[in-house]
Order: sequence, then structure tokens, then C-alpha cells
Amino acid sequence: MADGSLAGSVSLKGKVSAEEWQARVDLAALYRLVALYGWDDMIYTHISARIPGPGHHFLINPYGMWFGEMTASALVKIDCDGAILQETPYFINPAGFTIHSAVHMNREDAHFVMHLHTDQGAAVAAQKDGLLPLTQHSLIVLPRLAYHDYEGIALNLDERERLVNDLGPTKTLMLLRNHGTLSLGLTAADCWTGMFYLERACKMQVLALSAGREGVLLSPAPARKEVDGQTRQGIGGGLAWPGALRKLERESPGYDV
Repeated sequence: MADGSLAGSVSLKGKVSAEEWQARVDLAALYRLVALYGWDDMIYTHISARIPGPGHHFLINPYGMWFGEMTASALVKIDCDGAILQETPYFINPAGFTIHSAVHMNREDAHFVMHLHTDQGAAVAAQKDGLLPLTQHSLIVLPRLAYHDYEGIALNLDERERLVNDLGPTKTLMLLRNHGTLSLGLTAADCWTGMFYLERACKMQVLALSAGREGVLLSPAPARKEVDGQTRQGIGGGLAWPGALRKLERESPGYDV
């Protein structure tokens, strides 16, 4: 940023609807959490939120801000064509818009969408067999997981249709082959918890395979079915989210301004 100041230094609280402000606060929290867990990639990758209401408007990061400095007021409001709908000196990353607009516009439950480039997520996305049923975390993830083949940096709007087809109507997690991870949720809590389990499952797999594939123990098939049934109603995002926000208040305050 040319003047060294942060976007959003002037608060938008009270200047936007209560629903939009809450979406901004929740989305800023997601950005800060990703940074806190070391899952960010400098200014790259994206998290977005649909603003409640009749318009197809959503929020995404200003291109150039680091995730650890994100605030509710800094986020940029855009429409489904990527046009910026507010006064701001910043612009958005078109690659981020391509992926996120596809999911938001085709899944009613995709109020929040998170895409990351972590070491472990990209590593498993580059493995031929994808995520293996090695750990309890992976068994929780696998029924929710879809795959999308790599087509290059996501600048081609034609890719949106293929990505949405691969995601399907019910999957909430995705491995973007040779690329990274994706999570969607009706709430920020659901989006965060899904990504937490996916990223942990990928990290555990990378660690387990570090000694070679031959000695790795796959989980029993009956156990996979059992875990699927046990977690069919959800994985506790609503219970974990307040604690995540308390962690932010202690370790990365100021996201909600």
C-alpha cells in the first residue's frame, strides 16, 4: 500500500446493514485464523462471504493485504461479475473471483468459501490417490470431499462450470489437484471447521507417508462407514467457533473493526 496505511482504517460499522457488518466480522475472523495457524500464502488465496439479502453480493479480500492484518472494514464488496460496489482504493485478485464466484453462485449453502495453498494441502492434492483413509480426521473428511483437476491459474471463467460440476450439490470440501484445498459452509463456523479437519487430515497423511507407503495402515472399511454415520449431522463447528474467536481476541485482536 503506497502510503503504508491499512485498508479499513475508517470503520464501516453503522454505515452498512447489520447483516453485512456481521458477515464482515465473521469473514475477517476467518482471515485472521488462517494467518494464526500459518495457513496463509502472503497475499494469495482467498476467503469470501455472501452478504445476506436479495442481491448477489459478496465480500473478498483487497489484493495486497496480508491475512494477519485483515479487518472487517477492509473487505471489498463485489457483485457476481466481480464489479466493486463500494468506494475503495483497492482491487481484487481475479483468480480468487473465478473460484469463489463459481461456488457462491451455484450452491445456496455456500455463504462462506475458503481456498488455501498450504504445504500439506497442496502435497496431498498432488498425490495420485488423493486423501487416504488413514486417520480419524480423514474418515470425517472423506464423505464430504470432492476433487477438481488442475487447469492452470484460475483466470479462465470457463473453468467455473467444471469446478461446480466436480463439487456437486452436497460436497463441502475439495482438493484442487496440484493446487490446494477448498471449504464451504453455511456459516463461518462450518467453513472453518471443515477446513480445519481437511488440513489436519492432509498433514497427518504427509507425516504418515514420510516413512513410505508400504508400512502405512489403512483404516478398516467398517470403521469408515461407522464414522460416516456418526458425523452425518455435522462435526461441531458451532461449538468450536466461539473458542476460535476467543483465541483471536487473545492473540490477534482488532479484526472486528
